[in-house]
Amino acid sequence: MSLVRRLLTAALLFSGACLLFPRAEAALAKPTHVQASLVAADDAVRPGQPVTVALRFVHDEHWHTYWKNPGTGLPTSLEWKLPPGWTAGEIQWPAPHILRDSRKTIVGNGYEAELFLPVTLTPPKDLAPGTSVTLEASADWLMCEDVCIPGSANLTLTLPVTAAAPQPDAMWGAKVRATVAGLPRSDAAWTITASRTAKSIDLIVTPAGAAGHTPKDVHFFSEDNLVAYDQPRTVKPDGRGGFVITMPVSPDGPADATQLLGVLTSENGWLPGGQLRGLAVTAAFTLNSPPSTLNAPPAPSSLLGTLIFALIGGLILNLMPCVFPVLGIKILGFVNQAGHQRAKVVAHGLTFALGVLISFWTLAAVLAILRAGGDQLGWGFQLQSPVFVYALAVVMLVFAMNMSGVFEFGLRATAVGGELQSKSGYSGSFFTGVLATVVATPCSAPFLAPALGAALAVSTVESFAIFTAIGVGLSLPYLLLSIFPQAVKVLPRPGAWMETFKQFMAFPLYATVVYLVWVLAAQTGDEGFRGVLFSLVLIAMAMWMYGRWTAPGASAGRVRFGVASLVLVGALGLWTGWPRPVPVAGSAAASGQIAWEPWSEEAVAKYRAEGRTIYVDFTARWCATCQTNKKIVFASTDVKQYFSDRKIVTLRGDWTSQDPKITAELARYSRSAVPFNVIWAPGHADPIILPELLTPGIVLDALKKGS
Repeated sequence: MSLVRRLLTAALLFSGACLLFPRAEAALAKPTHVQASLVAADDAVRPGQPVTVALRFVHDEHWHTYWKNPGTGLPTSLEWKLPPGWTAGEIQWPAPHILRDSRKTIVGNGYEAELFLPVTLTPPKDLAPGTSVTLEASADWLMCEDVCIPGSANLTLTLPVTAAAPQPDAMWGAKVRATVAGLPRSDAAWTITASRTAKSIDLIVTPAGAAGHTPKDVHFFSEDNLVAYDQPRTVKPDGRGGFVITMPVSPDGPADATQLLGVLTSENGWLPGGQLRGLAVTAAFTLNSPPSTLNAPPAPSSLLGTLIFALIGGLILNLMPCVFPVLGIKILGFVNQAGHQRAKVVAHGLTFALGVLISFWTLAAVLAILRAGGDQLGWGFQLQSPVFVYALAVVMLVFAMNMSGVFEFGLRATAVGGELQSKSGYSGSFFTGVLATVVATPCSAPFLAPALGAALAVSTVESFAIFTAIGVGLSLPYLLLSIFPQAVKVLPRPGAWMETFKQFMAFPLYATVVYLVWVLAAQTGDEGFRGVLFSLVLIAMAMWMYGRWTAPGASAGRVRFGVASLVLVGALGLWTGWPRPVPVAGSAAASGQIAWEPWSEEAVAKYRAEGRTIYVDFTARWCATCQTNKKIVFASTDVKQYFSDRKIVTLRGDWTSQDPKITAELARYSRSAVPFNVIWAPGHADPIILPELLTPGIVLDALKKGS
């Protein structure tokens, strides 16, 4: 059906509805694959008496919208604009259906064909009979077939006010009432219980009396994602008219759920005559262990067993990729100690172990404090902080460059490697222990996961004991090397090979920096991540300048220049890359940003037909001028405010990867490069073409000219 025919059909339907039912107009949505309107169960409103109004959807064939827990997709929402004194309840959701695409793949939970979503509205008691009231609501939904399209409509419904009891609406009253009567609810005819393990849930449904009705095609819809919506389930009759439904636990569901919430559907109803398609389920789980431990590995049954697991796990941490690079520094220290006084060797080993233990105790204390405040925490929680990850990446980069020979801090500054006999050498051993603990926290070696699960669930004293065991396990090999001098003597003697080994051990540190930068990519957003990358370049440059101008034999002036370069360039690097908070979608910070939609010829045609002003930005990540424009123009408060106040449509054509449609669009205007910015103004046949280099003034002047 062409767009013209759709418009004519919608106009005829609207005109017919208004002629037949002038007292309760249902404002239809713009022609889409889902037609929306507001309808009422009654033909009038009585002061102070609740009235049921429903959002009515009529879906095109094969198209669907979503339930409150969509699986995929988004649930339908209603935002009411009611007269003073009115209140609105929540959407009352009918029992959903399994949604499938054309490949018969399950894509979510929702509805097709005709749908009514009832809402209870309560008017004030002082409404004047003989008048009328207009109810307004903004509806938003996602409609999908094999593709998904957002839909929205501003809807109105006008009803008269009467002192007498209202009558059912002649057109919609029976359907709305039938929808309300069929909403999911519990029923005395059925008893529902549930139990769960770490990976599955058993839902047991038994008839309260003799089985007089056999439900068919039974399916459970979870309200909170606890059950994986798209995974196979098994339904087994219990021989007494009931069922046992075994369902997989979703990895995205709430780990601490204590009850099963949702709707259990039967395509022939749960009551004779096909009544009650959906049973409301609220069933507490029967458990042998707390829900918070269900998804954790099995924990040892005793504290002693837990401590043994923790000790073994700490030992194995030495072999983990995230720990080994730092421990290479300590290995160099032991090699360098070979042949020296036993007492000093032992002292360095004990100092290293003390650094490990104090770090683990500090971590245990922080966890205990935060748990007492109600936070749900796990192992490695500090790596959820972009600032912490960034700082750790900088430290690792500095250590790696030091080991590569780019520069040499004094022993007192680095506190690592070199001559460990001096006072600063003990600081180095202690700091190496601290650093080993810091980089160990993302790892969960074999045997360590059960011990950590227990440490996060037991009392504070037991938790400290478990963390102590992990620390002892991590530092034990170095304690043994320190206590038994013959073991140290087995190590190779110092020599020229050490410099080669030292430089080689820098590469695992560089790999650790890459890993941390990858973590930051997901925490800082595009703009922040780019700053992090440039920041590390500047910090590397600062280290190089320091090493270049403070080499042995350098004059005092060169040394001062090297130190000043380190401070200034290093500070610039830290300022460039220091992580800033990333706005969360829906937050106040996010709402202040320009919301870009993907460019397409269809989008331009659609918004031009609506009489909207359109700003199009053709850009690419590799285009430096584009990024400069983004920083200067689209971050401008004046520009963002102007776009927001005038509801300007913003479309972005991303040419980072080859896109023939964008290439063709640029060629239409004899362009072959980005940036390319145009403004489509209402009433103008051609767009306003902007220069490559933009300022807020240029953009605002062009927009004002177009208006």
